[in-house]
Parts: sequence; structure tokens; C-alpha cells
Amino acid sequence: MSTVETWQLRAQFAAALSRMYGAEVPAYDTLVEVSAEVNADHLRRHPQDRRLGSLERVTAERHGAIRVGNADEMRQVADLFSAFGMYPVGFYDLRTAVSPVPVVSTAFRPIHADELARNPFRVFTSMLACADTRFFTPDLRTRVETFLGGRRLFSAELLTTARQIADDGGCPADEAQDFVAAAVACFALSREPIDRGWYDELSAVSAVAADIAGVRSTHINHLTPRVLDIDALQRAMTERGITMIEAIQGPPAVDGPEVLLRQTSFRALAEPRRFRAADGAISEGSLRVRFGEVEQRGVALTPRGRSRYDAAMAEVDPAASWHRHFPATDEQMCTEGLAYYHGGDPSRPVVYEDFLPASAAGIFRSNLDGDAHAPDRPDDTQYSQHWMADRIGHHIHDPYELYEKVACT
Repeated sequence: MSTVETWQLRAQFAAALSRMYGAEVPAYDTLVEVSAEVNADHLRRHPQDRRLGSLERVTAERHGAIRVGNADEMRQVADLFSAFGMYPVGFYDLRTAVSPVPVVSTAFRPIHADELARNPFRVFTSMLACADTRFFTPDLRTRVETFLGGRRLFSAELLTTARQIADDGGCPADEAQDFVAAAVACFALSREPIDRGWYDELSAVSAVAADIAGVRSTHINHLTPRVLDIDALQRAMTERGITMIEAIQGPPAVDGPEVLLRQTSFRALAEPRRFRAADGAISEGSLRVRFGEVEQRGVALTPRGRSRYDAAMAEVDPAASWHRHFPATDEQMCTEGLAYYHGGDPSRPVVYEDFLPASAAGIFRSNLDGDAHAPDRPDDTQYSQHWMADRIGHHIHDPYELYEKVACT
């Protein structure tokens, strides 16, 4: 019996999620179509940009986003995704953003260069920070924890199978399809009626909190294709009559090496949902929580480069002051130790594979009608990368260490 390796399972998982999400959110298929057109056109005009990835890899590339309620659910996600060769990398605290979101996050992705080349699927996974008293009163926290304790996102059988696949590095071919289908089904949008009063109470704290703890399941919040020219994508989608968020998130468009990550999305669309009133009556309604995101990835920055990036983004006009912080060529970026390049070769940039917390929060916030405003007082919680790693029982990789290893190849 042949074995389906974890990277092959990952590719099947990503493709199946994309099909499901396209059926649930048809505008996503338009986004994928336009992204492919933009990429093909861009490489015809700028063939040198293949250095950031082949057309095949860029066109196939996706990242997803999901949200869970507590560390137990995050641990289950970690166990499930390990079967696809996806491991937690980085820690993101979206509570510290200009538009705070009461979640802490990590990204599950392949960690080796050869695995990324085979299939780079990654899932940005956020966990509700209900211990933060700046957002949640003690009473509400208790009720949220009770609600979360009464739901189960993944079956025990699925998680047992996932752990076995992770240990074995794959599974028999005749089991792969059923396993992938079962995993994908966990992220389908539920049609179960939503408790209107409970959802509205959480929405008063944060729309994201309601999306996480106001329903009895999780779902794909968005799927993200990758483009080589996000400004062209923004224009093309607008020309098709699709409303995009106002500002592309991340570094500005400048002449010179593209760095880190730029993101945009179409605005979350109203999706039909069913609601249950206090008297048990069921009614039809809608929610705006899911959207289509797209990203453009550049070279990964070193800690020194990231420090300069943060300084540039703190300027009143980052685009106008960009060249006070960054040189105009990859050769200079490499010489000054600002970015990672394979073998120190400035013609071979190491692609940034991770996320930016300010951009993630900005995307979330741009797709909400309103969201949380944390009081201006110190955080008294223990949320941190060490805390999360301990609670989920999985090592959370340092992205800089991973880029250092890739740059040595």
C-alpha cells in the first residue's frame, strides 16, 4: 500500500478548503481568478520577479485564517495541523494594535525550505484572550469559558488519527481522502441557529469575540491567494465592482526591494445566518464576518531590518521617508544585513513566510462595523509565546531562527 506523505496531505487539504470556501463565498473565486491574471501579466512584464517564487508556486499559494476560543482548542488545532506538516511559528498579540482585537495568535506552516517549496499552505490561528479584564468582566469571562467548555470543534477520532499521521509522516493512500475530508468539514460554516442575545452581548465587546465564542463551531474566516502586484490586484477587483478595503496594509509601495508582507481584502459580505431568540423562535438574518484577503510577499527582514521597518512605519508618511531607513537595492540590503538572502546572494531573496500583527489587526478591523477599544491601562494577563507553547504542548518556532537556516542554503 502506497503512503501519502504529509506534504501531499497538506496540498490536498489546501485545495479542498479552497473549493469549500469558494462555494460558501463566491467572491473568493473571483479573487483567485483575478490574482492568477495579475500574476501572469506581472511576470510577462517583470520576469526577474520569479526570484520571489515561480508562477506555479505563487499561483497555488494560499493562507487561511481561523479563530478558536481557548488554549485547549488551540492545542487540538496544533495536533490536527501537525498531520499536514504545519507547525506553530511566531506569536502575535493583536491586543496591542492601534485597533485592538482581543486575541493572541500563531501561524501554522511548514518550517523547512523543501516543504515550503512543495506546498507553502499556512493558517493564521487566533485565540480569544478572555482573561484580559480590559475586554471581559469576570462574569462574562466565566460565561464564555462555560460556553467554550460545552462545545467540541474536532472529534476525538479525528485528532487520534492526526497524531498518528504526524508520527508516521503520512498515511495509507486509501485513508487519505477520508481524513482530509473530515478535517475540511470541521471548518465549514455551520447552519446551526445562533443565540441572538448571547451573540449580541459578545459583539458589544468585540465582533471578533462574537465570531469566536458566539457560535458552537469554528470556520474559515478567510482564504488568501498570493499576488506579485497587489496594487494592480486592488485596481482590477475594484474595476469588477467588488468593494475593497480602503488601504493596503503593511509597507508602502516604493521603488526598491519589496519587504515583508502587503495585504488587502474585499469587504466582508453579508451572509445569511439563522438566529434563535430568547423565546426559542428561529428567524433569518445575516452576519458580516468573512472576507477575501490577498497578499504580496517580499524579502524577509533580519532583526536589524525589522527595527528599521518599525521606525519607518512610525513616520507620519512612511512612503516619503522610506529611503531614510532602507537602501534602494538588494545588494545594499544584503551588505547592511537588513534582509535574508540564500547564501548571501542578493539575487536570491528569502521570501517572508509569516505575518505582521498590525496588518492582521488592520484587516480584521477594516472588515468590521465596529470593534473593541481597550482601556488605557496595563495588561495583567500572562499571554506570551512561552505561555502559549506550554498550554498547547507544541514548540512555537522563532521565525528569525528559521530564516537564518534557510539563508544558509
